[in-house]
Amino acid sequence: MKTFLRVLAGLALLLVIGVAAFAAYAWRSEIDPVDPPAQAGLDPALVARGSDLAAIGNCNVCHTAPGGETFAGGLGIPTPFGTIYSTNITPDPETGIGRWSEAAFLRSMREGVDREGRHLYPAFPYDHYTLVTDEDNRALYAFLMSRKHVRAQAPENELPFPLNMRMLLAGWKALYFREGAFQPDPNRSAEWNRGRYLTEGLSHCGACHTPRNRFGAEQRELHLAGAEVENWTAYAINAASPAPIPWNAESLAFYLRHGWHQEHGVSRGPMAPVTANLGSVPEEDARAIATYLADLMGEPNQERQTRADAARAAIREEGGAPRPVQAGASGSGIGEAIYVSACEGCHDGRRPLPFGGLNLHLSTAVNGPNPQNIINVVLFGLPGAKGEPSAMMPAYRGVLNEDQLVALLDYMRERFSDLPAWTDTRERVAQTMGGERKVTVYRMDGTTQAPPESSMRTTPWP
Repeated sequence: MKTFLRVLAGLALLLVIGVAAFAAYAWRSEIDPVDPPAQAGLDPALVARGSDLAAIGNCNVCHTAPGGETFAGGLGIPTPFGTIYSTNITPDPETGIGRWSEAAFLRSMREGVDREGRHLYPAFPYDHYTLVTDEDNRALYAFLMSRKHVRAQAPENELPFPLNMRMLLAGWKALYFREGAFQPDPNRSAEWNRGRYLTEGLSHCGACHTPRNRFGAEQRELHLAGAEVENWTAYAINAASPAPIPWNAESLAFYLRHGWHQEHGVSRGPMAPVTANLGSVPEEDARAIATYLADLMGEPNQERQTRADAARAAIREEGGAPRPVQAGASGSGIGEAIYVSACEGCHDGRRPLPFGGLNLHLSTAVNGPNPQNIINVVLFGLPGAKGEPSAMMPAYRGVLNEDQLVALLDYMRERFSDLPAWTDTRERVAQTMGGERKVTVYRMDGTTQAPPESSMRTTPWP
């Protein structure tokens, strides 16, 4: 018994020492608060550059709640572990970052630690932002400090114990976070390096386009290989891209700047605000991102080129002429009848993008690894921009039942793709129509409009 008690006491002592050591490792000091800088004293050129950088980083997307003030936070970000609410990053001294010094802001970007010394959840993608240079952080800080002061307290995060203990994030960082500013590759061009810096850093493309492990960290071995975000599929943007027509630097640059391309369609879902923001920044920044991504995708192999040629040939052969509907009471007959009556009028290719529908031989959604994006678009449509011309598509939720939508999707996959049928179409349709898969629907100007169901987000963005 005495031996057992000694062992138990020894283990308890080791546990105490281990907890104390981890606490010492995880501890970060508070940075003293400062008075908000006088906006009149901010360098206008620095603020302007910060504005471009904030657009590249899509700061407004996550830090603006539905119906709320821009950058005032409060947006609920769903994660597999619970809901994390974005913070107020306006210069309000009480609820925002007005009392943050430039050093405190830099630490949050570089290390993922706030002014008070608390570790930040990686929903704030500091694993990417750590690459941002001091000069660009200075510009971002100046821009944010030039914004309107908004008093808005973000809700408390909805995370279970022990995930609500921020100290544990130090362990996550030890496993998955690599701190350090961007280092250019001297063997590459300045444009390629600029594109890599923006893609891997401030634009944090991997945050959506790279799958994550069970602990919420990006799987580096599957870099940019595609993932699901907000129940939209963020397609692979590396050599595994499923686009029927391979992307190149020119088509990518056009798409990023304008939100559409004649051989790839329009941006939608969470990508809509990304292209809306990139359309406002200097063209050379969007082109640099395109140059880097096109290099990652590489030259298409012969198989991909053959598929692209076949898609173009199919479009030429059909020539926009309506196809006769095959008689049939079930299966592809129903799907084809629905397509001809509801879809073909826009998607026959006779009206050019962005105001016409993409010929579906060119559709990444139809040729993608799963049908989720096309389910979302058919059910919830593409709400048009407010007050300006834009692409749009009506919503068919409430028009098509589950069997009809499945038949339509099966028909689209069979007719417009040479790939095998999806195996999970009915399951995804049922989950989406039933609200189990909650989908955020974005306007074509990059703002959000929710589906008209109480099970989904119901407050439209302005």
